[in-house]
Amino acid sequence: MTGIDDMPRKLVKAGANWVDGERFFDRETEIQGLTERVGDRNHTLLTAQRRMGKTSLVRELLRRLDEDGDFATVFVDLEAANDAADAIAEIAIQSKGLASVWDRTLTSFANRLGNVINRIEEVGLSELKVKLRAAIDAGNWQLSGDQVFEALASCDKPVVLAIDELPILVNRLLQGHDYQFTPQRRQTADEFMSWLRKNAQAHRNSITLIVSGSIGLEPVLRKAGLSAQANIFAPFDLKPWSAETSIDCLDALARTYGIDLPEDVRREMCSRLGWCVPHHVQQFFDHLHEHLRSSGKNVATVEDVELVYERDLLSVRGQIDLEHYEGRLRMVLGDGLYRLALEMLTEAAINDDGVLTNGDVKLYRDALPTSDAVEGDPIGDVLYLLEHDGYLERRAEGYVFLSRLLEDWWRARHGQYFTPIADRQSATNAMS
Repeated sequence: MTGIDDMPRKLVKAGANWVDGERFFDRETEIQGLTERVGDRNHTLLTAQRRMGKTSLVRELLRRLDEDGDFATVFVDLEAANDAADAIAEIAIQSKGLASVWDRTLTSFANRLGNVINRIEEVGLSELKVKLRAAIDAGNWQLSGDQVFEALASCDKPVVLAIDELPILVNRLLQGHDYQFTPQRRQTADEFMSWLRKNAQAHRNSITLIVSGSIGLEPVLRKAGLSAQANIFAPFDLKPWSAETSIDCLDALARTYGIDLPEDVRREMCSRLGWCVPHHVQQFFDHLHEHLRSSGKNVATVEDVELVYERDLLSVRGQIDLEHYEGRLRMVLGDGLYRLALEMLTEAAINDDGVLTNGDVKLYRDALPTSDAVEGDPIGDVLYLLEHDGYLERRAEGYVFLSRLLEDWWRARHGQYFTPIADRQSATNAMS
C-alpha cells in the first residue's frame, strides 16, 4: 500500500513572488547547508543568477528556524533604501516582532522620537518608520546603527538577520540614481560597509548575517576597490535545479492543474531552457498551461512546447521578466560599460555555438579608445560581472551562455541588426 508520504506531490504556481512552506519546492540540501552555517555562526553571502530562488530559500530557512524555536529571525529588504540611514531604519522596524529587541530599540531612540514613545501603540507602522528615519541623520547614523545591532544582540536567542538587496543599496551609494561614480560616493559606501563589517564581527556570537540580492555584491565592491569589505561573508552559490528536479516540479504542477504532461514533454521543456532556473521552469509551465486551456486541450505535446517557447517566452510577452536582466546590468555598470556588456552578450548569442570567442574579446579590447578617460580594465570588469552573475561561463574557447532561454531571448531581441565585432573591424580597416 502507498503511504501518504509516498503519494505524488502537488504544487501551486508560484507567480512572481517568493514562496515558502508548501509552495517551496526542493532545495533541501541547500537548506541543510545554510542551517549548518547558522549553527556555526558563519555570516553568508548568497550568490546566484537572478530568479534562482534566493529570497525564497532564505524565507523558507527563516520560517523553519522560527518553527524550531532555537533562533530569532529578522528579514530586511533594502531595495528601496537610498542611504545608510534608510537601511538602519528598515532593520530597526523589521525587528519589531522581537519584543525585547524592540523595547531596547525604542529606549535607545527615546530622546529623538519624543512624544511618539508615549503613544507607540497608536502609531501605525508606516508612520513609525517615518519617525524612526527622521531620527537618523548623516551625523548619527553609525551610532544609531550600533544601537540597533546592540538591541538585536540582547535578544534571548541568537538572531539570524537576513538582508536582501544589500548589493543594490551599496551600488546606489557608489553610483547614485544617475550611475555616476565619484570619490565621495566611494567613501560613503566604504563607511557603510566598514560599519556593517564592524558590527558583524562584534556580535558574531549573537547575530548571524545572511546577505543576498538580485545583483552580485562582489562585482559592485570590486569596481570600487572595496572587495576586502566582503571577506567576512562566506559565499554560498545557489545552483539551478537539476533536470530531474525540474521534471518533478513540472509533474507536481501538472497534477495540481489537471494537465497531462508526459515525461518526454517535460524533458523537452527542460532541454529548451538549458539552465533550469526555478522561476523559468514555472514560467514555462504557466505559459504552457494557458496555451492548453485556450486550445481546449488537456494533454501537452512536444509541438506545444515548441510553440509556447517561440511564441510566448521569446516574444514581447515573454520579455517583461527577462528585460530585468538588462536593467540590473545598467544598474551596476553604468551607461558606458552597460552598452559594452550588451554588445558582448549579443556577440555570444549570434555566434556559432553561442560563444564569445577569445578572439572576439581581443577585438573588443583593441577597439577601446586609448586615453586617460579609460581607466582600469573595462573589458575585464564587464566579463567578471557577466560571469559572476550567471550570464556567461568561461570555457577554453571563450565565454558561453549558461541559460539557453536567455541566449535565445537575447538573440531574438538584439541580434537582428547586430554587426559582429570582426566585421566592424574589417570595415574600419578597409576604409583606413
